[in-house]
Amino acid sequence: MKTKAELIPECPVAATVQLIGSKWKLLIIRNLLTRPWRFNELHKDLEGISQKVLTDNLRQMEADGLITRTVYAEVPPRVEYALSELGATLKPILDAMKVWGENYKKMI
Repeated sequence: MKTKAELIPECPVAATVQLIGSKWKLLIIRNLLTRPWRFNELHKDLEGISQKVLTDNLRQMEADGLITRTVYAEVPPRVEYALSELGATLKPILDAMKVWGENYKKMI
């Protein structure tokens, strides 16, 4: 069985796409750049995402080290998702995507 490191593509662009290449992961990261979010907040804000898809994406992003999941010992339990230190390094990429998107919208 291959290790996690062996599953990462050789090409750095392909590796990045593998980690954040889905529509939902990029939008989750966009939201988490502003502050920590609770599951239901994310679910309401990300129009069209199912609970299963959100759960799967959050689990994968946590396993990849991009986000942290904090469970608070409260009743009812409170869980918050936030960008990890590694995840926060994606900010320049999303900032560049925002600028590109704004420029594209002006052109058409």
